[in-house]
Amino acid sequence: MREDSDWQLGPTSRRRWAYACSKAMDEFLSLAYFEEKRLPVIVTRFFNTVGPRQTGTYGMVVPRFVEKALLNEPIVVHGDGEQTRCFNHVADCVSAVAALMHASGACGRVFNIGNDEEITMNSLALRVCELADSTSEVVHVPYDTVYPHGFEDMRRRTPDLSLIRSMIDCAPQHGIDSIISDVVDYYRHGDIAGWPRAHQEIGNSFGGWKRP
Repeated sequence: MREDSDWQLGPTSRRRWAYACSKAMDEFLSLAYFEEKRLPVIVTRFFNTVGPRQTGTYGMVVPRFVEKALLNEPIVVHGDGEQTRCFNHVADCVSAVAALMHASGACGRVFNIGNDEEITMNSLALRVCELADSTSEVVHVPYDTVYPHGFEDMRRRTPDLSLIRSMIDCAPQHGIDSIISDVVDYYRHGDIAGWPRAHQEIGNSFGGWKRP
């Protein structure tokens, strides 16, 4: 997915596409203010930001998988599990945003912020089990049992990072194992809603994006 790619939307009868449309309207308005009022605006599109303190609320898949893995409970994967996603550590996101704010020529443009390392949901679930030292089994559940009839999922969602790399000359520092490990560590030692653990401040430093 490039920043200038055509939209991939379903019909208005599928309510899930309202989310994408609402974000697109924000972009239209922001860029209009830049063009007409010269308001310094940079549009960023985040692809699956993950990290410590994130919960599984609203379907956040990595913390949801991690929580089940640490409890040795079944990990539920929707569909056949071969759909792919890319996950980006929150520290890399923060660094990228900060760098863009100081990059000459970034205003009035749209940038993908993410990681282009793809992984299937099946592989993600197995990797979570391995890094969490879990005995959880992976269970596949059809979409129709958890979503309204006619739910449409994207088989692949991968950001093209060419533009942001040319602008700030950086690359994500954290791979999928590092992301999972940080979330596992937080769930083991942190204090989040529904997770009965004593609070312990995470000492991870925000290393950010490193130059290739």
